[in-house]
Amino acid sequence: MNVAEAVGAVLASLGVRAAFGVVGSGNFHVTNALAEHGVRYVAARHECGAATMADAYARMSGTVTVVSVHQGPGLTNALTGVTEAAKSRTPLLVLAPEVTSPTSNFRIDQTALAEAVGAHCARIGSAETVVDDTVMAFLAALLGRRTVVLNLPLDVQAEELPEEVAGAVRELVAGRGGAHRGVASRVPAPWGLTFPLEPPAEAAAEAEEGEPEGLAAEPSDALTRFARLLAGASRPVFVAGRGARGARRELEALGEHVGALFATSAVAKGHFHGSPWDLDVSGGFATPLAAELIREADLVVGWGCSFTMWTTRHGTLIGPEAKVVQVDLDPDALGVHREVDLGVVGDVRETARAVGALLAGPGGRGEPAPGYRTPEIAARIAREGRWRDVPYEDTSAGGRIDPRTLTIGLDDLLPEERLVAVDSGNFMGYPSMFLTVPDGSAFCFTQAFQSIGLGLATAIGAALARPDRVTVAALGDGGALMGIAELETVVRLGLPMMIVVYDDEEYGAEVHHFAPHGLPLGVVTFPPVDIAGIGRGFGCEAVTVRTEEDLAGVAAWLKGPRDKPLVVHAKVTADTPAWWLEEAFRGH
Repeated sequence: MNVAEAVGAVLASLGVRAAFGVVGSGNFHVTNALAEHGVRYVAARHECGAATMADAYARMSGTVTVVSVHQGPGLTNALTGVTEAAKSRTPLLVLAPEVTSPTSNFRIDQTALAEAVGAHCARIGSAETVVDDTVMAFLAALLGRRTVVLNLPLDVQAEELPEEVAGAVRELVAGRGGAHRGVASRVPAPWGLTFPLEPPAEAAAEAEEGEPEGLAAEPSDALTRFARLLAGASRPVFVAGRGARGARRELEALGEHVGALFATSAVAKGHFHGSPWDLDVSGGFATPLAAELIREADLVVGWGCSFTMWTTRHGTLIGPEAKVVQVDLDPDALGVHREVDLGVVGDVRETARAVGALLAGPGGRGEPAPGYRTPEIAARIAREGRWRDVPYEDTSAGGRIDPRTLTIGLDDLLPEERLVAVDSGNFMGYPSMFLTVPDGSAFCFTQAFQSIGLGLATAIGAALARPDRVTVAALGDGGALMGIAELETVVRLGLPMMIVVYDDEEYGAEVHHFAPHGLPLGVVTFPPVDIAGIGRGFGCEAVTVRTEEDLAGVAAWLKGPRDKPLVVHAKVTADTPAWWLEEAFRGH
């Protein structure tokens, strides 16, 4: 057994389920080793697509996922997808063969490259250390919630393992699925990490003058201070981010106790779907009602949410008098994007349980409080809580459909069990705001790097992780054509996916940003492209949508058998700029 084979075997024994990549000479053996030991390998048509698929798969499955690329250009091709994953804190492991000859055409400083985009870098040092090196890289991705580039020097890959090390690898492999799963048996799920957060004894102490009755004022104890803030709030709002995944039950229980309304960051859309107190997304995609109620909150709690400028509309969504609490596993994430009154380091689920126990237990407030939950607020959420409830003037005309009308029509047709993946671009607010999703594991939003062209690959990774749902890839025409090679991957894998292309025949964000200044727009506008025809050429079914009546073709596909993916080429109106664009450009 050589080092390349050992890396694949060890990763499989650790529980890696899927790997994505483009295979060349340098990663041929390690990729085959992964497949040999039961890891599903998915071949992409471009390394950026492979990295983005793996990013989405990791997000939707909750497992560390692998990307396998060729040395040098394979890694540079993957770099945009790797950057998106790194910025999103996705537990991802990039297997990057590395040349050692300084005269090789493939020679680049892969460590510097990885670190430049925010990824952690590791290296297989030798045949003697391959097990430890591989396990440590895996754990860095898992426990650190980070993207790790694992360099595999070509000369080291070819080294034969000493018999003692080879025996250790065989033991790990033999332990998979048995009573003892080797290292994997001691590794928690990436979003199921827990830390001991016992209610502090100070919670039962007497309250200081001016504090809510029954809660101790102990500023040195973050949980007690948090409980005190919750007890004193009359209009609390919880904003869940991606770090809150898996903690809905605990957050809803705590929200019930303090009368909180619920919202999410864009990446966690759907987390509170179905709750009568759900405001949906906070930030640039917030409904007018959500924006109003969040601004009027006297306490805003971010649960695994980093309070970026997008989630807070550059801070304008949080009132000047509101107290702000941020809960996160990573202490370095606290207060990065805006000042907070209290930062709590801990797992979201366990922190919610602990602070709830403080409020309900001896010395706590005991009985639930109505907080923000009044009959009037409930009625307004039921009446105004969705974007489709907000009146608009339908601009459909001249063979083009208003993107809002298009998306509402799709929302009505799609089954409830759906998964939505959204590319970046001028169009992206329409699917993000007008398509509902059943839960927080049904929306994949790769926007941390704001790169267009990742949406189709995102949808592929998400669909493979959640085959029980109808996956919708929502793309702009620019992003669709940029990533079009992966349409062959969709067809080859037989994914029953719907690819919706919002086609305005331009880079709409740039057009609407620069047009008011009278600047020439020829470099960001394009002649018509038959995207439906391109889809058919790849082997998809396709329908062109210019009016609501054309959605009948979508309805027919949804009825089955869905044996081919469907490309929906939507000719959308382009006269009106998306209202979130001004905010987006302020963030550049």
